[in-house]
Amino acid sequence: MSIAAGSTPPAEEGWDDECDVLVAGSGGGGLTGAYTAAARGLDTLLIEKTPLFGGTTAYSGASLWLPGNQAQQRSGLDDSAQQGLTYLRATVGERTRASLQESYVGHCAELVALLEGNRHLRFCYAAFPDYYDAPGRFDLGRSIVPEDIDAEDLGDLVDVLRPSWAADRLGTDVPRTRLVGGQALVGRFLLALRETPRVRLSHSTALNGLIQENGRVVGVHALRDGRRLRIRARAGVILAAGGFEGSDELRRTHQAPRDARWTMGPVGANTGDALRAGISAGAGTDLLSECWWCPSVVLDESSAAFTLGATSGIFVNAEGRRFANESLPYDQMGRALLAQEAAGVQLPCYWIYDGTTEGLPPGFVSANPTDARPYLDSGVWKKADTLAGLAEQIGVPAAELIATVERFNAFAAAGKDEDFHRGEDAYDRFFATGEGPNPSLVPLEKGPFHAVPVVLGDLGTKGGLTTDDRARVTTPDGDVVPGLYAAGNTMASVSGSVYPGPGVPIGSAMVFAYLAAEDIARQQTD
Repeated sequence: MSIAAGSTPPAEEGWDDECDVLVAGSGGGGLTGAYTAAARGLDTLLIEKTPLFGGTTAYSGASLWLPGNQAQQRSGLDDSAQQGLTYLRATVGERTRASLQESYVGHCAELVALLEGNRHLRFCYAAFPDYYDAPGRFDLGRSIVPEDIDAEDLGDLVDVLRPSWAADRLGTDVPRTRLVGGQALVGRFLLALRETPRVRLSHSTALNGLIQENGRVVGVHALRDGRRLRIRARAGVILAAGGFEGSDELRRTHQAPRDARWTMGPVGANTGDALRAGISAGAGTDLLSECWWCPSVVLDESSAAFTLGATSGIFVNAEGRRFANESLPYDQMGRALLAQEAAGVQLPCYWIYDGTTEGLPPGFVSANPTDARPYLDSGVWKKADTLAGLAEQIGVPAAELIATVERFNAFAAAGKDEDFHRGEDAYDRFFATGEGPNPSLVPLEKGPFHAVPVVLGDLGTKGGLTTDDRARVTTPDGDVVPGLYAAGNTMASVSGSVYPGPGVPIGSAMVFAYLAAEDIARQQTD
């Protein structure tokens, strides 16, 4: 593998570069597609818009929802493709085609087997509950994650690996010694690709359109260092370049008056380039109003940090009232925030917690900063000795806030949330840190009291180009666009309008990128 931003090999007349397979995007999907294509003997070029590889995957915990794989079996987890499909159908329903769901779940095992054939790509089971109480659910989850890896094993590759969210977006000094989650997944792929013949990676190279001949996609227009390039792809193009969460224009068009400030995607990366290119080539689209939603803690006027499930404290709206189970999986809490908007209740809502801790309550899986002082000093986060004083600072009715806290404290004492059933689901209980009859219900009793604004954020858009069961891009009429494939957030998600479990976004991206590369390789053999 070579990594370059400027040089290109000799190409046919009229082309600046050429390959068998061109992959756009370097998240979990793009890296899988590139690895699979190269492993099948195809000359492969992966282009990445930014100077760093990894996309949003590099920020993630890298859970992979891949039922029935060999990493699960090594851990003793008795899962299967059929169990996974039962759960997927129960949660997604008919919003996406049954055959697309079958294609996803039915190829998980062979994907993991292919990847673990490389010594650098190793996975293990990690408990993290499925998100819905539905047939086929695993209460402790079925996801796998990449094994941790020492950064020194990557050598100079660590310099082109996108850092963690806190380091990349907040400038936090995060040691890069032991890589975990998305850092480990992307790092392991870079190592695997370095030892795989016939693959090149080109960073700082942006997709700028597709080239078609007689209706077939035969290459791409790209921009590198201000230079326009024509890159030929003899066998196919795989678009796995993320969604459009970073584009204010596209979000206003497809998602009402919502801007890009609160997304967790890398700045400047996912602006819908692949979506626009696919549409221009004749592709159909679906689910463009959808995201992988999440509640996000406001840090300043232009950024917010993803938060997963409150283990203590409560969320109140502008009326000073609770409106949901605060321990909900993040996409479901995001949809609860959407419902508040639809009902005309203005966001942000506020996360209220007491003086048991000076910073945000512990026990979260999140991107929240650990030091509250800068945000209290800036006035974005609020603190007061009394609930009445806190209510005044955040502009909610004091009587309502006090009554809401008193009612919640009574629920905590009794061990039952009569309003929103917090602590009754296996997901809630998995993250619970409290004591008493219901560890998910921790009373708010000790001042000073805190209020942190929470807005509707996202982990990326999930609407995109329509595809068939082999990841081939299709037109609005269902015909295949020859030579063009899509995966990840560039593809209309197999999960429709729900988020079934941890690792569905990256897991499905990897499966469909794998299927795309396999289909290209099969056609070359035929």
